[in-house]
Amino acid sequence: VKIYVKLNHNSPRILCLTNHLRNLELIDPVFQWNGPGGSLSSENSSVQISPTGTLILRRFNLSGVYTCSIVYKLTPRQPDKKLIIKYLIYAYSDPKSYYEFTAQYHAAPCNSSHNTSFEKALLHILSKLVAEFFCEVTLIKSECHHVKMQRGGLQNEIFFTFSVTSLDREKENRLCQQSACDASHRLNKAKHLIEEFFKQQVEVSRKSSEPLPEIYYIEGTLQMVWVDRCYPGYGMNAVIHPDCPECC
Repeated sequence: VKIYVKLNHNSPRILCLTNHLRNLELIDPVFQWNGPGGSLSSENSSVQISPTGTLILRRFNLSGVYTCSIVYKLTPRQPDKKLIIKYLIYAYSDPKSYYEFTAQYHAAPCNSSHNTSFEKALLHILSKLVAEFFCEVTLIKSECHHVKMQRGGLQNEIFFTFSVTSLDREKENRLCQQSACDASHRLNKAKHLIEEFFKQQVEVSRKSSEPLPEIYYIEGTLQMVWVDRCYPGYGMNAVIHPDCPECC
C-alpha cells in the first residue's frame, strides 16, 4: 500500500490490521513496526504507536518501506497466526512553481559597463512591476554574445533569463483578499504585466523618430515557460505515483 505524507508533517493513522482482521476478535495480539532505519518504538519522539498497533509518524521525512507484523490467535487453543503488512510511505513536498522568461537585447560591446548598468536597471524595473502581486524577479543568467546577422555583419546581443516567483505566504500582505493571495493567480497577474512591459518597449521604439539607443529590446524574442521544480532529492512521476501526480 502506498501512502503519501507531506514533508515534516504528521502521517495519518496507519493500521496494523487488514479490513478482514478489523472485524474479528483477536486474542493476545502483538504488534511490531519496522521502518527503513530498523525497529520503531513509541520511545522515539517522532513515532507514536497505540496499544492496538496504529502508527503515527511525526514530522515525517524518511521515505521507504514500513512493515508491521501482527501475531495473534482467533481462539485460545489455536496456534499463533502471523501476518506481515507492508506499506510504501513517501515523503512529498509541493513543487516550486514559477515562470521562466528569456529575452534578447541589442547590446553595447560585451565588455562594456553599460551592459551591466542596464541589466541592474532592467531587473529593478521588473521587480517593482510585480511587487504589488507579492512576486519577485530573479536573474538566472545574463550572457553577452557576438551574433552574425542574416545577410549582415556582427552585432552584440545580451541573452537574459529570469524567473518570476510568488513570495511565501508569511511574506504576503495579510490584508489581501483570499483569492488575490492565491500563488498561481498572483503569478499570472505578474506574467501579464511583464508581457505588457516588453510589448510597450516595441511600441515606443516604433513611434519614436529618434535613432535606436545602444541597448534595446529585440522584438519577438520574449519567451516564457511554466516550471514546476522539485527540491534536490525529490522528483515528480505521475506514472509511478498516480495518486499524487503533482507531488515531489
